[in-house]
Amino acid sequence: MKPTIGITRCSKLEDYIEAVKRAGGEPLVLEPGDDPRQSLDRVDGVLLSGGPDVDPGLYGAPPHPTTVIDRDRDMFEVPLSRDAVARDVPLFAICRGVQVLNVAAGGTLVQDIPSAIESELDHRIQEPKQAPAHDVRITPDTVLASTLGAAQQLDTCRVNSRHHQAVERVAPSFVVSAVSTDGVIEAIERPESQFCVGVQWHPENFWRTGEFDGLFEAFVRAALKHREALHVRRVGKQIEPAK
Repeated sequence: MKPTIGITRCSKLEDYIEAVKRAGGEPLVLEPGDDPRQSLDRVDGVLLSGGPDVDPGLYGAPPHPTTVIDRDRDMFEVPLSRDAVARDVPLFAICRGVQVLNVAAGGTLVQDIPSAIESELDHRIQEPKQAPAHDVRITPDTVLASTLGAAQQLDTCRVNSRHHQAVERVAPSFVVSAVSTDGVIEAIERPESQFCVGVQWHPENFWRTGEFDGLFEAFVRAALKHREALHVRRVGKQIEPAK
C-alpha cells in the first residue's frame, strides 16, 4: 500500500496532489476544522501547503500592514506541526508551510521582505508559476542537498518564488539548508527528525518536468518507512507474551 500523505488545504491544491502522486504517495486533504491529533493519526506524512501569512501574534510581534492571516489554518496547522515533530512523523513544508513550521517550533518571521531587506531580487509573484526566479545556495551535507541530484554538486539550485515573508530567527533544533543571494532564508530542516524539511519556493509546480522529483520522493519514502515501523511496533505488541 502507498503511504498516506496529509496535505493541508489551500486554494491551489492540484499541483501538491499531483506531485505527491508522482512520488508514490496517496494524497489526503486535511481540513482546517479537523482535529490536529486525529488528523495525524490518519496519515504517514504531512505536507504543509502554501497560503496566507501566519499570525504574528504567535511569535510575539505586531502585524505589519501587509500581513494577511488565516486564523483557522493557523489554529489547525501550528499544533499539527508541533505534534508531527514531536512524534517524528515525516513532514514537508512549502512556502507558508515552512513559516508555519518555524513558528510552531519557536522561530520568528520577516513579515515583509521588500520593506525589511535591501535586495535586487523580487521574491513575490512570478509568472508562469514554474518560472525560475533566482538561485539559492544549498547547504552541503543536508537532507535537502541529498535530494537535489546534480544541484548538490554545484551547491546551488534555481527556484521559483511567490512570497513576501520568510524565516527570520530559525527555531531551536532546526538548521538553515538554503539561502538566496540576498540572505533570505529559503529552506530549513531538523537534523534529528527522519524527515522534516521546509522550503520557501514551490517545488510542487514542477511535477510535470521533474526538477524536484527527488525531494518529493525522499519525503514519500520517509513516510513509507514511518508507516512500516509503526506496523512492526504494533505487531510486536500484539504478540508480546504475557508476563
